[in-house]
Amino acid sequence: MKNYNLLSFILLAVLFLSCEDKEKDKSGLFLLNTTQSKAQFSTDEKAILTISNTKNKTIDSIVYFANDKKVGTVTGAKNVEFTLTDEKLGYQNLKALVYYENDYAEATYRIELISEIKEPKLLKYTLVNTYPHDIKAYTQGLEFYRDTLYEGTGNGAGNTTGLKGISSLRKTNYKTGEVYKKVEHPEEIFGEGITILNNKVYQLTWQNLIGFIYDADTFKEIKRFNYSKRIQGWGLCNNGKMLYQSDGTEKIYFLNPETLQIEGNINVYSGANKIKSVNELEWINGKIFGNIYQRDAIAIINPTNGAVEAVINLAELKKKVTQHPDLDVLNGIAYNSKTKTLFVTGKNWDKMFEIRIGE
Repeated sequence: MKNYNLLSFILLAVLFLSCEDKEKDKSGLFLLNTTQSKAQFSTDEKAILTISNTKNKTIDSIVYFANDKKVGTVTGAKNVEFTLTDEKLGYQNLKALVYYENDYAEATYRIELISEIKEPKLLKYTLVNTYPHDIKAYTQGLEFYRDTLYEGTGNGAGNTTGLKGISSLRKTNYKTGEVYKKVEHPEEIFGEGITILNNKVYQLTWQNLIGFIYDADTFKEIKRFNYSKRIQGWGLCNNGKMLYQSDGTEKIYFLNPETLQIEGNINVYSGANKIKSVNELEWINGKIFGNIYQRDAIAIINPTNGAVEAVINLAELKKKVTQHPDLDVLNGIAYNSKTKTLFVTGKNWDKMFEIRIGE
């Protein structure tokens, strides 16, 4: 019985090794590339996908994929034209399943899709009004809802002047700076971006991997949720259906507001450059406005593919606030749909500015 088991084991091992050798024999049979022989394309180009048949096999057909989405099927060894106009920016993992002589093999290649907008528009702004803002508020999220300004704050970065505070969610009178209602978090919770959808306030945390959902009227906590991926929480906005979350990288994730699961993402690019540290977000007229951390500027982002279409340089506003050791970066964008103006502020700024954007 033992000899029989040993023989079976040997036969299985031989079979496994022969299968493994067969797979090795298939590797390198076909090479996937582009006729342009380059790895970086912009969205106004087309990539012609081609197969090199290194062993002169008889090819029956080829199925081409980009990020596991089928982009073309051909008979024989024909090329496929991959139109990039509607694709998201970032890496496109290409794959070809090559069927030949009653067998098939796989070939892969990767290209990077960059924005065709090499130089985003520099938009000008007009200062409309200046309002008081809590100098102790380490602003992480800002949004208007039914004419009331909601603000999410973090713990603060330093304590040289005693400004390090407690993370909070608040309703404020933007004209006077008065706080109508406030919920504070324990010290171990670092609050981040907020957005309001269906009378619920969603608030992120930085590294705690959890978020909070509150009733927008009462601030009663409805539930907490765990991030579905180990990422940081930075900015948050919504388009009326979907939540958009930044994590400090070039990525902006699509978050289902009911399941709180990530359902996709875009990568933010300006030309060939990834724009990292995308911070506080605001959805305005079909575009995502995002603070870029440490830049004191706002990028206007195409939510479909991630291209930066325009930039607003607000560095001059920082000079108009009280200068102190704990003064930090511009962060906070709230759009008032009635006045069609933006309200912007920063971390530990004592002023909030109402501005109007122009060309």
